[in-house]
Amino acid sequence: MAQPPLHAWSALRGDARPLSGGLINDTYVVGNPPQAVIQRLHPVFGPRVNEDIDAITQHLDAQGLMTPRLLRTDAGDAWIEDDGIWRALSWVDGVTHHKLDSTDLAAEAGKLVARWHQATEDLQHDFAFSRPLAHDTKHHISVLVNALHQHNDHRLTEKVRPLAHDILGDWARWTGRTDHPTRIAHGDLKISNLRFSADGKGLCLLDLDTMGQLSLDVELGDAWRSWCNPATEDDPDVRFDLRLFAASAEGYLSERPLHPEVRETLPLGVQRICLELAARFAADALSESYFGWDPERFATRGEHNLARAQGQFRLARSVRAQIPEMRRILEV
Repeated sequence: MAQPPLHAWSALRGDARPLSGGLINDTYVVGNPPQAVIQRLHPVFGPRVNEDIDAITQHLDAQGLMTPRLLRTDAGDAWIEDDGIWRALSWVDGVTHHKLDSTDLAAEAGKLVARWHQATEDLQHDFAFSRPLAHDTKHHISVLVNALHQHNDHRLTEKVRPLAHDILGDWARWTGRTDHPTRIAHGDLKISNLRFSADGKGLCLLDLDTMGQLSLDVELGDAWRSWCNPATEDDPDVRFDLRLFAASAEGYLSERPLHPEVRETLPLGVQRICLELAARFAADALSESYFGWDPERFATRGEHNLARAQGQFRLARSVRAQIPEMRRILEV
């Protein structure tokens, strides 16, 4: 990892040390106790994403919601170019969870996201940076198909191919719609992107590069994909936990009630996102070019992404089997 250009933010004191847990950006925490987070953006994010973060977090702050805030450089810039694009964000003290292990925490997660959605409900914002294919499931399915052709001689192809066949088959049988209305969304509501207090209360959302216009079934589908799997993303023993789903859904709806027609879209959105992410991980098991990986547990990036793809596909099957019960919980 490159060393962050701390000279651009002279008000920050102390050393910068790597912060583990992120899959995409190089991330450091500055100071002890922490004062800020400094990140080098992955090239998938354009520098103007920082303008969006600045505008939306200003709005959240004005609405009374806790949020990280962009820290401008001494020159007043939102970012600095120094062997990549670097930016600084204020530190929010609290706890990060990498999986949900209680219904109380699940309910708090639902309430926190609902408050964030409520605060941005009427915000009019033209995004300076967007990733139009971020949750374009059809696109990610086509990327998987292309990866199978382009990496036919990859060392993992024979392991990826049957999994890819199953992913493609389940997507072909998926019965939802992909044209629901959109709204300002976080875009990556995995549980580690939510910040909690020590006593388990929801504080704020983190990792805001993925914000954009998304439909609610995609936004919450990605959340529940993460929240309701008690195992880790790459654990072979994955399952969709209806207790966690019920608690988080009830928490969300207690803060932000939804019309029955909207609630009806949500269960299939969870299955969709599980299949989408399984396809993305399976493709990257062959291209080995995007997701971060844990070299202490896996020999290569490809092996780690294959394990993730297998886990997310099993989760998609678990979701599919429980959609009738999910509908009952949502009362649709």
